[in-house]
Amino acid sequence: MNRRQFLSRMGIAGAGLAVGASAALGQEERKKRPNILFLLTDDQRWDAMSCMGHPILKTPNMDRLAKEGRLFENAFVTTPICAASRASIFLGQYECRHDFTFGKEKIISWPAWEQSYPMLLKKAGYRTGFIGKFGVKVDWKEHGGPRGTFDFWKPGGGRYFPKKENPNGQEERHLTQIMGEHALDFLKRCSKDKPFCLSVSFKAPHVQDKDPRQFLYDPAYKDLYADMTMPKAKTATPKHFEALPKFIQESLGRKRWGFRFSTPEQYQEMVKGYYRLVHGVDVVVGRVLAELEKQGLADNTVVIYASDNGFFLGEHGMAGKWLLYEESIRVPLIIADPRAPAALRGQRLKQMALNVDIAPTILELAGVPVPNTVQGHSLRPLLDGRRVDWREDFLCEHLWKVKMIPRCEGVRTGRWKYIRYIAENPVYEQLFDLQTDPLEETNLAGDPRYQSTLRELRNRCDELKNRWSK
Repeated sequence: MNRRQFLSRMGIAGAGLAVGASAALGQEERKKRPNILFLLTDDQRWDAMSCMGHPILKTPNMDRLAKEGRLFENAFVTTPICAASRASIFLGQYECRHDFTFGKEKIISWPAWEQSYPMLLKKAGYRTGFIGKFGVKVDWKEHGGPRGTFDFWKPGGGRYFPKKENPNGQEERHLTQIMGEHALDFLKRCSKDKPFCLSVSFKAPHVQDKDPRQFLYDPAYKDLYADMTMPKAKTATPKHFEALPKFIQESLGRKRWGFRFSTPEQYQEMVKGYYRLVHGVDVVVGRVLAELEKQGLADNTVVIYASDNGFFLGEHGMAGKWLLYEESIRVPLIIADPRAPAALRGQRLKQMALNVDIAPTILELAGVPVPNTVQGHSLRPLLDGRRVDWREDFLCEHLWKVKMIPRCEGVRTGRWKYIRYIAENPVYEQLFDLQTDPLEETNLAGDPRYQSTLRELRNRCDELKNRWSK
C-alpha cells in the first residue's frame, strides 16, 4: 500500500500530499498554528518511565506529559542506532530509503534535507531551533549551513561536562542542565506572533564513550537510588546468552556487556547511573514546561517526547542496542496537545507508532503539507480520537556494515517478531511469539509447527523491504 492509498483508507486523502512548504498564510492564521516542542532522548528504552510501570524509576514530568496528552504504549524505532534513527526522524523515511548511518562517506543530500521537518517548517514561517545532539551530516555548505535551517542553533552531544561550559576544568555543569538552559533562552525570545519549533536532543541517558564510568550523571543526583538494589532482568542470565548464535555472542553488544554488567557491583553502578541520567532529563523537562507557562506559550504548544532507540540493560547477556529485540527497538512516545479535548487527554494508545511517523505528525500539526518523500504516517488521526485503519506490522532493520555488529532486518507484528541476519551464510533466522513469549526467550524458526508462519513473515519482510527501499 503506498502513502496515497494509506491516507485514503484513513479518510484524510487530501492531507499532506503536496511537495514543499505550505502556501503563504495571513498573520491571523499564523497565530493559530501551534508551537512544537520536540524532546528527544538518546538510548531511553520504553519502560524507563514511571508512567510505563517502572517499579523504581520516578519521572514525574514525563508522567505529567502522559497525563495531559497521549502515551503510545507500542512505539518503536525502525532502526535501533543513533545516526540512522535520527535521519529517519528528520526525514520520515526508513533506513533502506535514506541510506544514512554512521560512516565518513554518509551524508544527507541537500534535496533530501529540504524535505525534512525543520526545513519545511522554516519555509512555512516557523522560528526553528535545535539544541543538543544533531547526529547526522547534511550537505548544506552552499545553503547557509545549519543557520540556513535553524534560527537558534546550539549543537552539542559530546561530553557530559564540556570544557567550554566549565572553563576551570571542574565537572560542575552537566550537559543536560546546559541544554535546559539553552531551551529556556530560546523560549524567552519567542513571540506569540510567530510559531516556533524547538527540537531538544538530549545526550542522556547515552554512555560517555571511552570513559570507564560510562554513565556520567549530574553529581547532584549521586544519592538517588543509592540505598536501593536494582533487580536484574529475567533474561540477564548465562542460559539466555548461551541460547544465542555464536555470531551474536561474539558481537559488540557482548563486548560492552563485559565492562558494564559482568559483575554484580558493575551492574548496580551502571543501572543506577542510567536511571540518574533519565532523572536529570525529567528535571529539565519540568523546567521547560514551567517556562512555557511563564511565557504564556503553554496553551498553544504541542510537546512531543521520544527516544532515538532503546537499550539493553543486560538482557540476553547484552549491552547497547543494534539488535531487533524489544529492549532495542521499543521506545517512549508521548504527545501532549493542550488544545485537545479533556476527554482525549491521559489516553494510552495501543496502535504501533514509529520514529518515521514523527516528521509527518509535526508537519500536519503545523498545517504544513507532508511531502511524498515521507514514508511514515501522521499520528494526527489517532490523536484526534478517530477510528481509522492502522498498520498491523512494520519493517525494522539495522544495515550498518561494521565489524562486530550483525546486520539484520525483520518484521514486528502485534504477535510475532521475525528477524533475519543478512550477512550470515546461510542467513540465520529467528521467530518469536510475543503473545506467549514476550521476553523473546524461545526461537521458533526451526520448529516444524511454525513453518507456515515463518514463510509468511519472511515474505512479508521481502514485501516491506521492496516497498520502502524505493
